[in-house]
This record gives sequence, C-alpha cells and structure tokens, in this order.
Amino acid sequence: MRKVVLAILSHPDDAEMMCAGTLSLLKKQGWEIHIATMAPGDKGTAEYNREEISVIRKEEARNAAKLLGGTYHCLEFEDVYILYDRESINKTAALIRRIQPSLVFTSSPTDYMIDHEMTSMIVQTACFSCGIKNLEISEKPFDPVPYLYYCDAMEGKDKLGNPLPPAMYVDISTEISIKAEMLGCHKSQRNWLLKHHKVDEYILAMKRFAEERGTEINVDYAEGFRQHLGHGYPQENVLVDILGSLVTIK
Repeated sequence: MRKVVLAILSHPDDAEMMCAGTLSLLKKQGWEIHIATMAPGDKGTAEYNREEISVIRKEEARNAAKLLGGTYHCLEFEDVYILYDRESINKTAALIRRIQPSLVFTSSPTDYMIDHEMTSMIVQTACFSCGIKNLEISEKPFDPVPYLYYCDAMEGKDKLGNPLPPAMYVDISTEISIKAEMLGCHKSQRNWLLKHHKVDEYILAMKRFAEERGTEINVDYAEGFRQHLGHGYPQENVLVDILGSLVTIK
C-alpha cells in the first residue's frame, strides 16, 4: 500500500475542521499528506472581493498543510456553484490519478451545504474512476480503487437537524493542538463566520464538537467517519489496520 492520503473537501478550512487530527496521526505513521479543496473559498468573506479572498484563503490553506509537511491543491471551482458534472469529475479524477492515494477522505454525503454534498458525490465517482481506461483525461489510470471515508457532517447532523452518527471514531486527543493550530491558519474566516454564521471563536467551536465526539467513546477528543462500502470499493477498514486501538467501531 502506498502511504499516501488525500483529504479532498469543498473549501479551505473544511479538512482542518473535520479530519486534520486523523491526518496528523497518519503523518506520524509515515504517510504523505495531501489536502485539496474544490474551490478557493471565494465567497467566504464579508470584506474582500472574490480574487482577493481566493488568494488569501489558498495561502492560509497552504500554510495549514505545511504544518503536517503536506501539500495543498485547489481545483479552482467556484463556491456555491460546485456541480456534479463532466468537468468536475474529470478534474477531480485527474488530481487523484496524479497523487495516487491509497486513502481518501471527503465530505459527508448529507450535510448542511450543497457544496459539501456535491463534493462527496464527485469524489466518490472520481475514486471509482481512477482505474477506468476510457475516462477522457490525460492522466494514466491506476488500481486499486482507494479506500474512501466520509467525514462527519457539520455539527454531526443533516439539513433537517437529525443526528448523523459516525460508524467509527478516531481518538485525536494527542492531536488536538495541531488541529487547532492548522485551523488557526485560516484567520480570514473569523470575521466571515461571525458576520454570516453568527459564530465567533471558531477554534473553540471545533474543539467543542471534537470533545462531543470524544465523550461518545470516553476519550478527550475524536473525529467521526463512515466508510464507503459500495460494490467495487475496498471493504476492509484500513484505518483500524493503520491506527489500531485509536479507532473505535460503533
């Protein structure tokens, strides 16, 4: 197995919110870290124009990834208009083929924002397509299909407020400091979240949710995941093999 992991989510700071602790644990196990976003976060501002905030947020994302010795990639789609279409699937599949990860994390199939749900669908198809010869992209196909895991939905609930419990938890108690440091790189988001979401202290909000997940398995902090187990995808829970007792199955 190539020790390469790709977390591909919608916007800068999504990975830091939902899976950075697990990425840090993988880094300690010798894994190469890649973090990608579908969009540069061009709508996530109350003070800059699209071009200005895109530059700022991509630099923040690069700085966060560097804390894990990782690489940041942006597919340059547009916030709010992430679509399940040919271009999105091809560009995402091309990125996966270039990186050739064994393990992929992406957004929850059900979440508060359509961008996240579209990203989840696109990544699912792109992973499945990594070995399809006749996909019309220049990057060479590879096998096998990567292990695919869905992160928690924001606040662990669907758009109707129903709980979306994880199928597994990763104990990130030892990684909460680096997770907070990575999220802290996204300084532009503090004012935006305060104005649009009425949320201040976004690092504390992240810690509260990680603590909530932690209490569900009697540890200090945890991140929750579900594995894609459809036909054609790997069926073993490779996170257990890699992280051992730090993974709790529900």
